Amino acid sequence: MRTARQASLPLLALTALVAVFMLAPIALSVVAGLVANYSTGIASGLTLRWLGEVWALYGGTVGWSLAIALLCVLGNLLIGVPCAYALARSRSRAARLFEELLTLPVAVPGLASALALILAYGSLQGFRQSFAFILVGHMVFTLPFMVRTVGAAFQRHELRALEEAARSLGASFAQRFLGVLVPAVLPAIVAGSLMVFTLSVGEFNLTWMLHTPLTRTLPVGLADSYASMRIEIGSAYTLIFLAVILPVLWGLQALGSLIERHHAT
Repeated sequence: MRTARQASLPLLALTALVAVFMLAPIALSVVAGLVANYSTGIASGLTLRWLGEVWALYGGTVGWSLAIALLCVLGNLLIGVPCAYALARSRSRAARLFEELLTLPVAVPGLASALALILAYGSLQGFRQSFAFILVGHMVFTLPFMVRTVGAAFQRHELRALEEAARSLGASFAQRFLGVLVPAVLPAIVAGSLMVFTLSVGEFNLTWMLHTPLTRTLPVGLADSYASMRIEIGSAYTLIFLAVILPVLWGLQALGSLIERHHAT
């Protein structure tokens, strides 16, 4: 027992060191957004002035970023889940080729994907200048993650047997898909949704190319604040980003855990 504890001490120390190394920059950035003067440090006093300035300049990006991320999740559920089922059940070479093509936006830099979208649809001025254009870009980028995650769950042998049993009992495709298959892969759908939301709300490269001055999101506004404002404003923006996103992520994770526990029972 003592030997096992002694062996675990170096691992605990290494884990603590890595955690401090990763969290220290975030903590320093948060503090920088709350001090009156970063160069002076905490000695200059604490203030909420920079948070107020960030909200006045970039507050609109918060709601739009959350809306785009949630709509992206909804779009992935409506398109990605059926697509994952179709690819999981198909044995044709065309399906395998489509699956490989679907993952290209992940391998190709976001700037290249954004440029392709601009070349294809940039002439549609109303569409180009709307948040819908950014939503399409996020869908293209996140769809492979939902399809891969849910598709792997659909491929389980026991799920195939369950589907065949439902078919033999006379269940229609809609009854099998919505009543049997979707509940069976619900934990995978929740995991994919959480991944899609996280990727969408933090996506910068693709969004930076697709946005206009009137369609900025949180990451784009954050980059703009760091490039053109005081370091305190950029750090305050980081604090707002964390304050907005972390509760949503924790809520989604709690919901996912609740669904998984209910699914297990």
